Amino acid sequence: MFYDEKSVYTVHELTLAIKNVLTDGKFSDVWIRGEISNFTNHNSGHRYFTLKDKNSSLQCVMFKWHGQKLRFELEHGMKVLVLGDIDLYELRGQYQLKVREIKTDGIGELYKAYELLKNKLAMEGLFSQQRKRKLPGFPKKIGVATSPTGAVLHDILTVLKRRFPVDILFISTIVQGESAATSIVNSIEALNSTNVDLIILGRGGGSIEDLWPFNEEIVARAVFNSRIPVISAVGHETDFTISDFVADVRAPTPSAAAEIAVPDRKEIYNRIMRLNDRLTDAQKHYLYDRQTRLIDLKKCTDPRLLIERLGDLIQYLDEMAQRQNLSIKRRIEAKKALFDTQAGKLDAVSPLGTLLRGYSIALKMPGMDIISSINCIEEKDNIQIIVNDGRINCEVNEKEVFNGNDL
Repeated sequence: MFYDEKSVYTVHELTLAIKNVLTDGKFSDVWIRGEISNFTNHNSGHRYFTLKDKNSSLQCVMFKWHGQKLRFELEHGMKVLVLGDIDLYELRGQYQLKVREIKTDGIGELYKAYELLKNKLAMEGLFSQQRKRKLPGFPKKIGVATSPTGAVLHDILTVLKRRFPVDILFISTIVQGESAATSIVNSIEALNSTNVDLIILGRGGGSIEDLWPFNEEIVARAVFNSRIPVISAVGHETDFTISDFVADVRAPTPSAAAEIAVPDRKEIYNRIMRLNDRLTDAQKHYLYDRQTRLIDLKKCTDPRLLIERLGDLIQYLDEMAQRQNLSIKRRIEAKKALFDTQAGKLDAVSPLGTLLRGYSIALKMPGMDIISSINCIEEKDNIQIIVNDGRINCEVNEKEVFNGNDL
């Protein structure tokens, strides 16, 4: 088959021709439903993923400047609706979708983003009760960050004026719209550079879209990083934002935030009066007790009573001395009787007692050894016999051994 050289395309020329067809506007601003796979969040900030269904797949790219508005992070398997323009990536000759916006499919986008961020910050410990600070009991100056229009500022100022007037540092803050999150962060940082004791962050009620700036991550981190305690008062009592969970205290309404921020001066006055009454009663009781004690002391110092008391004490001492002497005498007598008994027992077994009864002790001279057997001596030995009233020196002339009962 012959061909005309003029009709031959280069790869680049054909790619451009196809790209012109794809980008002629027919496939611009197209919404596509599918499931995310092969998701990559590049270091450059660009996001790359494949959008697929059970039959086909489509390569997608979401550049950084579009991804900055994304309120949740993409995940593998997430069902989404994407808005973008069909384009052709010339380097690979591959058509793709340039994504400008992404919504979750089957669940509200904002609610999904809310839950994802809430879980993320909870895991990081931003909601921990241990880090929440106690509010000052008597703040001298309160910072208020809210819109200058609307009833929020008026309600806060009215309650503060009624309960406990303090200095107010108001910072006008955008609380709704695309620039609201940045404005809120700037207000918190500005108040942290002042000498306020407390920050009230508030706005009135509204839809989830209206309250969304208070669900932004940058706002949550600004509240968390605030060196000054923060009361979050966003929306109505049933509205909960991420800022409520991060703040040191969550107030159901802006008016309630003002009530939490300061004590009630009427209640303080009543408390002071009650304490004053208690102090007065305590002083009266103290003075009465002191007076009673003084009267008792005065009675004790009366000369007549003193002499009577002294006489009683002298008589008491005499009785104690008499009892002590009697007790000592009885104790001595008991000890003497015990001594006599023991002495009698000793005397009964004493060698001297034995001598008095007519017995004697024979000693062999010269060693003075006691003679207890006839075998201890020999004839001509010198012996000494001790009797009751002296000693008898003798010489053995003869010894005789007893047989049986010769005694």
